[in-house]
Amino acid sequence: MNETMNGAEALVRTLLAGGIDTCFANPGTSEMHFVAALDRYPAMRCVLALFEGVATGAADGYARMAEKPAATLLHLGAGLANGLANLHNARRANTPMVNVIGDHATYHRALDAPLTSDVEAVARTWSHWVRSTETPAAVGPDTAEAIRVAMTAPGKLASLILPGDAAWDMGGVPAEALAVAPRRKVDDGAIELAARALGSGEPALLLVAGKGTRADALADAGRISAKTGARLLAQTSNARMERGAGRVNVDRVPYPVDMAVTTLSGLRHVILVGAKAPVGFFAYPGKPGKLYPPDCAIHVLAEPADDIADALARLSERVGGHTVAVPITQRAAPVRATGAITLEGIAHVVAAHLPENAIVADESITAGRNFFPFTKGAAPHDWLQITGGAIGIGLPLALGAAIACPDRPVVCLEADGSAMYTIQALWSQAREQANVTTVILNNGSYATLRGELANVGAHNPGPTALGMIDLGRPALDFVALAKGMGVPATVAEDLDSFDRAFKAAVSEPGPKVIDLRL
Repeated sequence: MNETMNGAEALVRTLLAGGIDTCFANPGTSEMHFVAALDRYPAMRCVLALFEGVATGAADGYARMAEKPAATLLHLGAGLANGLANLHNARRANTPMVNVIGDHATYHRALDAPLTSDVEAVARTWSHWVRSTETPAAVGPDTAEAIRVAMTAPGKLASLILPGDAAWDMGGVPAEALAVAPRRKVDDGAIELAARALGSGEPALLLVAGKGTRADALADAGRISAKTGARLLAQTSNARMERGAGRVNVDRVPYPVDMAVTTLSGLRHVILVGAKAPVGFFAYPGKPGKLYPPDCAIHVLAEPADDIADALARLSERVGGHTVAVPITQRAAPVRATGAITLEGIAHVVAAHLPENAIVADESITAGRNFFPFTKGAAPHDWLQITGGAIGIGLPLALGAAIACPDRPVVCLEADGSAMYTIQALWSQAREQANVTTVILNNGSYATLRGELANVGAHNPGPTALGMIDLGRPALDFVALAKGMGVPATVAEDLDSFDRAFKAAVSEPGPKVIDLRL
């Protein structure tokens, strides 16, 4: 046993040995030995967040683009609780993540100090794996196991609880990385069943998600669709889609229930490729929960943890997809959008100036539901969505993506109400000089809730109800908020000024905010 190393040093060294070299942190007293260890191991990049929801959301964005986990550093059960909403989103995105959660020293827990809580119980709700490491000798092996779990397909949340004395006591020993099981190949029977459904002559849908929304996998999905006549859609919310010119375009199942039911009507077969059978986001009076027809058969080609790309390639070969050309999207001519702001006009501006190989972090909520058709012919890009419905991920997601891919510009399409959940992410973007252009779609309200009032049957809302979804009185000043956190910002009140501001913003490195007044 190495008596010259404490548990916190063993933790950092084991993280580095396992390929984790980035940590998004909001530390407290119990985590100070981890913080001190950073001076001795400069290979670990630690990004400070002013709120734990920024740390967890940024770790999500980082992993979606880096395709490996980041760590988070959180302070006790209360700090973890602050980050849970974006852990929910990360779990729905199948994001790999290692959460390091400080706790009181083992002998201090029984004293019931003010910050004492059942950290394991809090962590277990959204984690696939939870362990409290009680001694410095156990820190290395437990950290290595946390990394192994996080990297197990399709991506898992591992939470390691580190009491203060396990961090500061001597006796820590770093551990080597553990082997991670490869993605499972689907069996020939699943390929054959999907091929039979596609060859039945009945209306069929290939529904993709996860690794099925990457360019190579979509090329095979496009061949299958072109050869068999099956429709091709992605699920409503996706962790990462590779789209744009030169790639196969795939639309999504619409969010509104009535639109989704209409879109999926008449289907007799839905083949799931890393996706779940489509259901409504919420229950609504008098509307179905399942969005597909009652007599539609559901077939599972591949689960999220399976080798989805391999499954699509084999299915394409089985149905003769190699005999047809890949139906790739052509680069669209830029559309000049002028005059008063329209949602279509916003999409045209973004499509016209989106840089090559950009990353779009999309939390545009209501305003952005129809952006996809107008941006499909833009330069090749990745599109990241809010996967779990817990708003407040857009700004942190963009931060994490920018840290993972410093050579790629990031565009964040952000609703005004959602931005206020994690507005502190702008400070971290400024501190890290993250190359993020944030467009605040500022309609002065929780616009999605106005529609939801009608959807649940709450017709003719009065001033009190409407006041609960209004973000005026006072109006939010995003230019002042951004500048107060070190991010240059400007206002755009029509499409001409937005066109100029967006073109300029994406042409220069560093964080910027455009307050787009809808």
